[in-house]
Amino acid sequence: MYPKNHKKIVTELMDGKFITQDDPHFQILKDHKEFYVRFFDRSFGYALQSTPEYHYLLSPDTQESTSRDISIFFSVLCYELDQEGRNFMDVLNFSDLHIDEITDLFRNTTWRDQVQANKQLNSPESLRRLIHSTMVRRNIAVKLPDDRYAFTAAYKYFIDYAWELVRPDGEEEEE
Repeated sequence: MYPKNHKKIVTELMDGKFITQDDPHFQILKDHKEFYVRFFDRSFGYALQSTPEYHYLLSPDTQESTSRDISIFFSVLCYELDQEGRNFMDVLNFSDLHIDEITDLFRNTTWRDQVQANKQLNSPESLRRLIHSTMVRRNIAVKLPDDRYAFTAAYKYFIDYAWELVRPDGEEEEE
């Protein structure tokens, strides 16, 4: 016997979706974590990763450029918000941003060379597609009325990943 909504949970995770606390499937995954860890490992060779705020799948075989691009997106976004004197953590946790505000930050970034070299970030249209299609579908962003977007707790995965990339070798995270 499978847990309630098993097929939907498997489909969403296999499609790259982050299941966050506000999703009804979050608690099912939490309550049946051992089952799902074994299920994804034995069935697909994937690792179910869980935090107190979200669940996602990790594959050892992936060379996924989308995750890299989303990490770059958050790195640039956070940097530019910080340059404007805004607390980027407050913005990501408690605010929403209009799509034009986001595209303006990327258009005027000091990291222009990196943005221009990235196909998913190098134009307002591709940036909109990344946010509206990819990030919303994966439950990293939520589309609000009037072309505004808020970010789910899943953004933390990409911030942590970006931090790991820039941390000097051997430097330990402060407790």
